[in-house]
Amino acid sequence: MIKTLTGPQFASTFCLRPQQFAWFLGAGASASAGIPTGYAMIQDFKKRLFCQLSGVKQREVDANDPIWIERINLFFSRRAVLPPPDDPTEYAAAFEAVYPTPEARRSYIEDAIKKGTPSFAHRVLASLLTTRRVPCVFTTNFDPLVETATTLTDQLMEANDRVYMTVAAIDNADRAELCLRESRWPLLAKLHGDFQSVKLKNTTDELKEQDAKMRRVLTAACARFGLVVIGYSGRDASVMDALTEALAAPDAFPGGIFWVARSAHAVLPAVTTFLEAARQAGISATIVESQTFDELAADIIDGIALPSQLFNHVYQSRPDPVLRDVPLPTQERRLFPVLQCSAIPILSMPTVARRVEVDAPITTVRVRELLRESEVNALAVSNGRDIVAFGADEDLARAFASVGGRLAGTHELRPDRDSWALGLVYDALTRAVCQGRPLFARMRRKGHFVLVANGSPKDSKANADLRNAQLSRLKQAYSSALVGRVPNHNHPFNEGVKLRLDQAAGRWWCVFEPTTHVETPRPDGKEGLADDATPDSAPMSLRQGDPVIDWVRERWATRYNPVWARIISAWADLLAGQNGDTLCALGLQDESGVDAVFQLSPVTGWSRPSHEHDYFLRGGL
Repeated sequence: MIKTLTGPQFASTFCLRPQQFAWFLGAGASASAGIPTGYAMIQDFKKRLFCQLSGVKQREVDANDPIWIERINLFFSRRAVLPPPDDPTEYAAAFEAVYPTPEARRSYIEDAIKKGTPSFAHRVLASLLTTRRVPCVFTTNFDPLVETATTLTDQLMEANDRVYMTVAAIDNADRAELCLRESRWPLLAKLHGDFQSVKLKNTTDELKEQDAKMRRVLTAACARFGLVVIGYSGRDASVMDALTEALAAPDAFPGGIFWVARSAHAVLPAVTTFLEAARQAGISATIVESQTFDELAADIIDGIALPSQLFNHVYQSRPDPVLRDVPLPTQERRLFPVLQCSAIPILSMPTVARRVEVDAPITTVRVRELLRESEVNALAVSNGRDIVAFGADEDLARAFASVGGRLAGTHELRPDRDSWALGLVYDALTRAVCQGRPLFARMRRKGHFVLVANGSPKDSKANADLRNAQLSRLKQAYSSALVGRVPNHNHPFNEGVKLRLDQAAGRWWCVFEPTTHVETPRPDGKEGLADDATPDSAPMSLRQGDPVIDWVRERWATRYNPVWARIISAWADLLAGQNGDTLCALGLQDESGVDAVFQLSPVTGWSRPSHEHDYFLRGGL
């Protein structure tokens, strides 16, 4: 069984004799430096090829979305275009399929390389190279991160202490052989080429064999040193063949083999086969579990003494720790909010309503039927035994006379505890904000709407001027018609809000959601819906699909934050009224009854962050 170590356990072993190990870096070692990994490149190639073959636009595909990944893999599973996922030849086949010419592949690599900057781990490795603790590094990567990082660390040392690392790629492999023959360390050997090389190894045919000279250098180094492999999946058969060939040399891998992976269970079968072969050959083979190159480098550098200039250089780029001390908030709250809410506080609301005794228990549905039959302007519900209502006493007595209705004083309203009271106050609030304004209520079981009313050509000039004045801010906020008909459908629409009565932060709020309401015809041909509609009379749009939903979405799609802010502010002013006016649901002129009276504030609610952060404090406290 292959032994497994943690990163710190490996670091303890490595730091005792770092000069006895060569390093082998794969694409994963450059991931934190900003270079795309092999997996990321495979996903990009498959996305591009999928778009070429399916006709889907690239901008419509998110290669990081699991749903798109599943769709793309399903697409290729039904076509003999690419090897199956996780096949060792998948990268090379996908790269060649998308970019069939060497010139195009080289350009792609050059563009990818430009995204990288040496990471914390590269600085650590460069410091080990500069202090001659690591003799050689092999890599399948094209990027210049190792040599760039080592040039920087070299320049921090005195001239006599610089190592001037030799860099050899497949088009100058003689350098590598010379270093090996004369032990001119340190050496960086780029097995697949450098991004500036004329030839790069990317395709299946190109990767079938390693360059003969570079292969000899690799196998010879494996006979002198142990090997630390990191960021490499083992997909490249030619590399794995070369490493396997090195097992046959006498005293191969004298320091052992340490294969770094996120998990021992995540290594590919080719890697497991290689490590098992090494173990059977009497070579120590170990899997090191470490999440990233940076994490392993941090474990190593804690056990290595570096010159002060290199130590400071390395720790300048150390990633911020995931866990760190966070200062406790020192401010009770911030002085300015972050988000404006579409909710205005209710300063006062009715606490009692008229109580009407009846001969027998009655339902709210029956109560409202009696109001409609008697054509009484009132609001009423059943509390289970009696009727609780807002309205003129004379009208209530007439409406409920048939069920023995008798006025019996008032009933306390507790909407926070009684659902019937909450419903009655909600109905009353919806009516109240419409009184004296060019608005009308559309009351539904699933929520009430307050909509802008159509003006009438028969209105007097005074009424028309008043209507225009009341709607002026709303018109400026929307910058479009508040009422009209939907193009191509001719259904009437009204801008409005969906109201909600809500309790939060120890007070009641009138919450409103701006919306465009379209009146679609019912199957029976009736255009409107009566207040307190029954379940059978739900709008056609809810049961058969809304025919104008796309038009509504387009209408709101371009209303970005500044427009939303103006709309919310305009509705807050319109709903609350001017100068703290009281709002009455029924507008009773005398005291012979109980009206629902509200007072709303036009100042909307605001949200604040639950913690202090530099971003939120950038404007000052």
